[in-house]
Amino acid sequence: MPSLALIAALIVAWEVVALTLLSDSNAFPPPTDVVADVAGDLSTYRNNLSATLRAVWPGWLVGNVIATVLGALAIAVPRMERAVLHLAVAITSLPIIALGPIFQVTLSGDAPKAALAALAVFFTTLVGTMVGLRACDRSSLDVVRALGGGSLTTLRKVRMRAALPDYFAALRISAPAAILGGIVGEFIGGSDNGLGIALIAARAQADPPRVWGLAAVATAAAGVGYLLIALTGRLLTPWAPAARRAGE
Repeated sequence: MPSLALIAALIVAWEVVALTLLSDSNAFPPPTDVVADVAGDLSTYRNNLSATLRAVWPGWLVGNVIATVLGALAIAVPRMERAVLHLAVAITSLPIIALGPIFQVTLSGDAPKAALAALAVFFTTLVGTMVGLRACDRSSLDVVRALGGGSLTTLRKVRMRAALPDYFAALRISAPAAILGGIVGEFIGGSDNGLGIALIAARAQADPPRVWGLAAVATAAAGVGYLLIALTGRLLTPWAPAARRAGE
């Protein structure tokens, strides 16, 4: 509730400032104009949002699956950890904006956007997986090892359950990152529609309410993804302290 109150206060302040101090500026339309634009052309917003999510969803899934597998491998086989971390650092150091054109000429359809979304989520989920798998109770590990369990057994019996709070914290952060990656892919080109394409068109047409409306829709989509994953994590880990579910 405090967060919602803060957002409401910011919107009210924006409305007041836009109608008074910035009344001569077209760059900052009042929120009421933005809402009116969204409501008046809802089908366009919906179609562009659907186009972006259609490409982002597979990328989010693939990026998280690869990150999860590599994170689990690094913990189960300690000799692999350094190599996995080096790979992760190399991948996250690559500028997405520079990779976009390469994907555009090597991939087709929505694949470039999906690839950028996958790259955007990879590092966060990898780190969340590894941190979570290490956050298990040492006495539980000792019991499994005393019974003859090896690395894979401890991973399956102890570490995976212990990892869930941190893992869902990483997945939660990855949802907005994936949408950002997909929109960057649309900025680069190769798509007929999507939030990024619509933003470029609105900017070219000098239509600030449309630009702000598209930004608001993208933010709302990222927020919904974040909240859905957070809710799923809370339902699946009722035993975890609130601080761990929050990724603290």
